[in-house]
Amino acid sequence: MTRGKGGAPPEKVLAFLGREYPGARVLLEHRDPFELLVATVLAAQCTDERVNRVTPGLFRSFPGPADFACASQERIEEAVRPTGFYKNKAKAVRELSAAIAGRHGGAVPGTMEELTALPGVGRKTASVVLGACFGVPALPVDTHVGRVSFRLGLTEARDPLKIERDLAEQIPREQWWKFTTRLGWHGRTVCVARRPRCAACGLEPICPRRGLAG
Repeated sequence: MTRGKGGAPPEKVLAFLGREYPGARVLLEHRDPFELLVATVLAAQCTDERVNRVTPGLFRSFPGPADFACASQERIEEAVRPTGFYKNKAKAVRELSAAIAGRHGGAVPGTMEELTALPGVGRKTASVVLGACFGVPALPVDTHVGRVSFRLGLTEARDPLKIERDLAEQIPREQWWKFTTRLGWHGRTVCVARRPRCAACGLEPICPRRGLAG
């Protein structure tokens, strides 16, 4: 574990997040695991708000994996263009849809191993789907979770996999999903990247990097 000396006590962080963000949830709108999987792929280097503007029309045009798999690359590219990096994203969505339709009977699999075997699906994306849709303990490390974990001294790592391992050693398994979801909300609203709102933060008294934007 690479948690720094003097890091915020995990139990106090958990208690604060539970009080402050009891209703925290995934911000990507979805009706089922497949929609969340696609939306999470599209959210790479794009805001959740923009993805949420694109996905309603996207899923009207392509209701399920088979529809994406049978569509042309160009048609999907046009549909996802507003999310940026649309060529790579369209390719990933088309290929993962074909894999779900062909290997899994059209149903999104519910294990880390099966999800990360799908084209374009990394560990963070798989963790989001597992935690939100399958109730599986998961620790997706996005930019917000990584940043706030570092500032709180819960990790000294910058690599998402190392951060995940550090958090897993300190956070009870049954609270993994709620912890990362709530920490992500805190990172979006208070412990923001450039000018963290330390004076408005309930964790300020125990934060080893309060006042710093690192």
